[in-house]
Amino acid sequence: MSNFFEKESRQTIIKIALFISVVTIIILFFPKDKKFKYRYEIGKPWTYELVTASFDFPIYKTEEQLEIDKQELLKNYTPIFEQDSKTVTLQLKKWEENWEKSRNGVFPLYKEYVERKFHEIYKRGIISSANLERLQKENLKGISIVNNERKIEQVLLEDIFTPKTAYEELILNKPLHIDGKELNSYNLNLFFTENLQYDSITSKIVKDDLIKNLSLTSGMVQIGERIIDRGEIVTPETYAILNSMKIESQQQFSLFKESGYVLLSEIIIVFGFILLLVLYLYLFRPTIFDSLKNLVFIAILILFIVILATIVVKQNSLAINIIPYALVPIIIRVFFDSRTALFVHLIIVLIISLIADNSYNFIILQIVAGMTAVSGLKDLTSRSQLTQTALYILISYVLTYLALELYTEGDIMKLNFHPLLHFGISSALLLFAYVLIYILEKIFGLISSVTLVELTNVNSDLMIKFAEIAPGTFQHSLQVSNLATEAAKKIGANSLLVRTGALYHDIGKMNDPLYFIENQSDGNNPLLNLGHVEAAQKIIKHVTDGIGMAKKHHLPEQIIGFIATHHGRSVTKYFYNSFANENPTIAPDVEKFMYPGPIPYSKETAILMMADAVEARSRTLTVYTEESIANMVEVMIDSQISDGQFKDAPISFKDVETVKKVVTEKVKNIYHGRITYPEIQNNEKI
Repeated sequence: MSNFFEKESRQTIIKIALFISVVTIIILFFPKDKKFKYRYEIGKPWTYELVTASFDFPIYKTEEQLEIDKQELLKNYTPIFEQDSKTVTLQLKKWEENWEKSRNGVFPLYKEYVERKFHEIYKRGIISSANLERLQKENLKGISIVNNERKIEQVLLEDIFTPKTAYEELILNKPLHIDGKELNSYNLNLFFTENLQYDSITSKIVKDDLIKNLSLTSGMVQIGERIIDRGEIVTPETYAILNSMKIESQQQFSLFKESGYVLLSEIIIVFGFILLLVLYLYLFRPTIFDSLKNLVFIAILILFIVILATIVVKQNSLAINIIPYALVPIIIRVFFDSRTALFVHLIIVLIISLIADNSYNFIILQIVAGMTAVSGLKDLTSRSQLTQTALYILISYVLTYLALELYTEGDIMKLNFHPLLHFGISSALLLFAYVLIYILEKIFGLISSVTLVELTNVNSDLMIKFAEIAPGTFQHSLQVSNLATEAAKKIGANSLLVRTGALYHDIGKMNDPLYFIENQSDGNNPLLNLGHVEAAQKIIKHVTDGIGMAKKHHLPEQIIGFIATHHGRSVTKYFYNSFANENPTIAPDVEKFMYPGPIPYSKETAILMMADAVEARSRTLTVYTEESIANMVEVMIDSQISDGQFKDAPISFKDVETVKKVVTEKVKNIYHGRITYPEIQNNEKI
């Protein structure tokens, strides 16, 4: 008992840790930047409720407005150039030395003119051709020159020279009395160089100071001021106000984020959503909740979709509809049930809606898709069903989206058809569910409808061998399968699972088929040569043999469960009673005559136990009448109830009564009376 409580405590701790881990991982992956809850475009109608300012905020200029204002402001900007006053003296000295050296000390005729022009030109300034070209490309009209006395003078570009234009100024604007040929012989073009050097650091400081004075706003919105109401068209002015409100709200969000309030709110919301799912499983699906494996399975599916959504939103919030959200309800529906599938899907959609743009439309679209997935996929027994379901989901996406857009736009010409491509991709990705189901089936030991259909194939190697070695038992299994399937359908149990379990429940009899009466054709019963205890053990052994054989052939655990429970903890009464009658003074050891169990733990295993007992007992009836069959069914099932065989199975008295009626009718149909064909009395042929 203490071990049981220790195991329960350990399971509870692990479940709590799993719960906290799921919440923590979702919070960690949530985008750190707040998503503005409105989507809007210039010229489009406002689809939300009336919006008023909940705080004071400035109206920020758009990028285009800022660029225009910036260009206007920079019209007064002039780059800074440092002027070197020593350059003219240095260049004149070089020229004179070069001249005297080449002419053996001959004095130039127009030395005074050259010196005067050099001083005039260098005083106005010479810049490099590259700098002049750059300034012209920037549409600048002038520059600021800083002389040696640190005085600043603004000069137009047209008033300064390049080395080329400086030489042209000296040659072309000479006085008439100066001989041009003589002047050209001085090679003065070699001695004009720039004396204006660009001061990039000071220029940047001046430019930045100008830009700092640029106003980023064009007004203020006061708290409570009306911004826009439903149906109004978003104008450029309103667009700028909404953008400003978005910027300010995100800045405030950052402040709140630092204080921890936003993180706390996220934890509360996500914690609440996951807690609702846990409570649902605990209250309405205890078989799922009690299995840690099932909880881990569901947690992985939730985390996979939520994390995928957060990654996509961080990259491109408009691509959020590409994610195949309906994948989760499809997979859960295949392994569990529709209600659980829809509940998990709803929790996922609500969590992701916290980070989705236009969460209202997102929730409607995804809930419709989830309902379509659950409704369109009652049982996944073939690939074509999955393809059809994906098509139904795509149609539901398209129709719902277009309806929502028409509702808000009011004009089919204004519809945005781009999201339809996203819905198409999302629906196409659902086809990978077939592969995922197979992988998850193997990892978590679950069983899908596809696998069950494959296992019910009576032409499989194991079934063919079963029919050859133990033909009577094989026929018995087929009859039990039919009885159990019909009963399961009537009470809402998994009929395909019952059918499969019934086919395999007696495969253990293949090891010693002749010990079972249905396989004895010559009337020779080898059990009669054994003692009652030994004979009982031979019969009981078919359960453990069946479990071993099932594991050898890699049958799913769920099917092995049918093999183990189809006799529960019942007693082989024939041998037990015979032993007691022959040995009245000896108290029989009940355990030697009792099946190992366990007792049925689900509706399906309980149905199989009832169908198996009824079918076997029906073969022993001497008279097949409605009354005898009904009495037989009543006695067999009531005895199982009185033995406590169904106390662990979630099956109601109403369900049991329904099963009784169904199997009674089925047995009647099997053993119904037939017409006796008359013989020809007259031998004469007609």
